[in-house]
Amino acid sequence: MTSLFPPDSLEVLPFDGSALLFPQFLSAKKADEYFSLLSSEVPWEEHHLVLFGKKVPEPRRSAWIADDDIHYVYSGVERAAHMWTPSLSDIRNSLAQETGHHFNSVLANLYRDGNDAMGWHSDDEPCNGPEPVIASLSFGAERRFDFRHRLNKEKASVILPHGSLLLMSGLSQQCWQHSIARSKKVTSSRINLTFRFVTSAA
Repeated sequence: MTSLFPPDSLEVLPFDGSALLFPQFLSAKKADEYFSLLSSEVPWEEHHLVLFGKKVPEPRRSAWIADDDIHYVYSGVERAAHMWTPSLSDIRNSLAQETGHHFNSVLANLYRDGNDAMGWHSDDEPCNGPEPVIASLSFGAERRFDFRHRLNKEKASVILPHGSLLLMSGLSQQCWQHSIARSKKVTSSRINLTFRFVTSAA
């Protein structure tokens, strides 16, 4: 079978799962177009996280979009699903065609500048299945994406360019955590879309 993936991909993880980076998954023109559309189409919300039993503001804006009113629980907070926007539907269809994987939901994140971040976590909720395929698309400002192994604490990092795809699969969520650190050097916004297939209600 012919590979669906272009030759310019990069494997980020050294073992225990896969995180394939496709730096130019979308052309610069297409990525620019989607960035503009997503900025206005997605119903960006301010959420709070429950950390150590305390509610704290989430350091970014986000929205949960899914089929059939699929809900999602993240850090103890249940997210009600929004309807698919035209751009998100187009991107989902392109991902299915290019990767061979079907996705029924997406968590969209808006990082307004380098002060917005994502702490260490794994997308290992039971509703994602034991070895989920997570397709993470990036638009806008480049940010560093860090991995940390759960057992030996080994780290791996990669810069996520505008229009890139990071496809995580296998044991990547069981064995590794990932994060987006704060950066004073970043002064513009980034949109990240993490497509997944939710196997059951959260």
